[in-house]
Amino acid sequence: MTYCGMSVSIFSVSMAVTTDCGIPLSAINPQFLHANSTSHTWSFGAFAELIDNAYDPDVKATKLWIDWTRIQDLDCLIFMDNGAGMNYEKMHKMLSFGFSDKHSVKGHDPVGLYGNGFKSGSMRLGKDAIVFSKTRDTMSVGLLSQSYLEAIHAESVVVPIVNFKLDEQNQNILLAWGKPTEKHNLRSILLPA
Repeated sequence: MTYCGMSVSIFSVSMAVTTDCGIPLSAINPQFLHANSTSHTWSFGAFAELIDNAYDPDVKATKLWIDWTRIQDLDCLIFMDNGAGMNYEKMHKMLSFGFSDKHSVKGHDPVGLYGNGFKSGSMRLGKDAIVFSKTRDTMSVGLLSQSYLEAIHAESVVVPIVNFKLDEQNQNILLAWGKPTEKHNLRSILLPA
């Protein structure tokens, strides 16, 4: 299947994404999102993973709010903290598997080190997670969604991310790069499941 000018079925051998030397890169099948979530036999273990992310020293959160709401007849959990936020690169790493550049800050050790907690925790609590994050001068929205991956018949996990930037006076929100890919990412996030 072709989506956004790129083959989503990069998992097949004929379409595998490769390094410059032709070595195939590993891919994650969307079914792994559910399989990985089953490591939490108890919902509170998944809650703990998401709470731990706010506790990490690089996040610098001093408050965490957990709330529940209904949106279009769907139950939604909201985890919100007042931490430092994530830019596009950090958001992409957080939505990807195995990336963690967490480190101790003044003796405060991070809880997770393997880059899996958000994925396993959020997918244990629901099929879809949308992440809103704000730094001093950027805002990012990322989507980790089993429903979206099913809708596009993806054979590898893809994570649409849109990055916005505040103008010099912090009064206008602009698409950070204005690249055509930003429009595709935004359309993917807004795509009804």
